[in-house]
Amino acid sequence: MSEKRPWWRRWFVDPIAKQLTQGITPEKVGWTIAAGVVLGIFPIMGSTTFICLIAGWALGLNQPVLQAACHAMYPLHLALILVFIRAGQWIHGADPIPFSIPQLLSRFNEDPALFFRDFGLAAWHGIVAWGIVAVPLFFIVKGIATPILRKAATRLRQRKEAAA
Repeated sequence: MSEKRPWWRRWFVDPIAKQLTQGITPEKVGWTIAAGVVLGIFPIMGSTTFICLIAGWALGLNQPVLQAACHAMYPLHLALILVFIRAGQWIHGADPIPFSIPQLLSRFNEDPALFFRDFGLAAWHGIVAWGIVAVPLFFIVKGIATPILRKAATRLRQRKEAAA
């Protein structure tokens, strides 16, 4: 009987390892992971998968790796929506409007058009704050991921050569 692999290996590690063994450079995978992380915390609920799809297509990034990195950010994405909105309100000198994530979800489900009218400016504030964080975060993630990916690619090549 084969050993069952943990879900995080099947969904996150294996797609990256597969790309590294199929000729994609660690640098390109590093760019892709960094883009997925940064776009995965974009502060508009329900937009990250589509944004990653468009960015991946436009920049020629690997979609499976990009989407895996994006979806790995989902818990952080939820946690940061309110943080980005509050930071954006502070940046713009706007009065904070009282709301919570459950309230946002409930209001959106009740009437999406009214939701966008009521919370559109707050969303813009969140996007501005995210934009300030996005560029440095991208380069930090890329700077951390690329050396790890280089080392992993070397180990994967050595295993492949030893098996041949």
